[in-house]
Amino acid sequence: VQLQASGGGLVQAGESLRLSCEHSSTRFNANVMAWYRQAPGKQREVVARIFLAGNVEYADFVTGRFTIARDSAENTLYLQMTNLQPEDTAVYYCMLNYRGSTYWGQGTQVTVYWGQGTLVTVSS
Repeated sequence: VQLQASGGGLVQAGESLRLSCEHSSTRFNANVMAWYRQAPGKQREVVARIFLAGNVEYADFVTGRFTIARDSAENTLYLQMTNLQPEDTAVYYCMLNYRGSTYWGQGTQVTVYWGQGTLVTVSS
């Protein structure tokens, strides 16, 4: 089984991205599919998971900003990310588990930077 992740990029804080992960096999439905991420110097951590029955789980740091979904007809897993923050900067990996075997995609880089900023002056 091969997984191909895409959709990463360079965005400003507050913007959105949608990651996609296509998997090669059409012969089965995975028990669970998930997105993980790994920031420089940190361990890989789970972002979101979706199970065969359709239930989903999110990491606490997602706080309602991300949505995971799967399209079985297109063999594709998605991660819609909104209100991205610099701390979301990482390589994002998709994962598929089927009958005890785990498969990983190659990762897609997401980089979030602060905008230039606006000077606010208050005078009395």
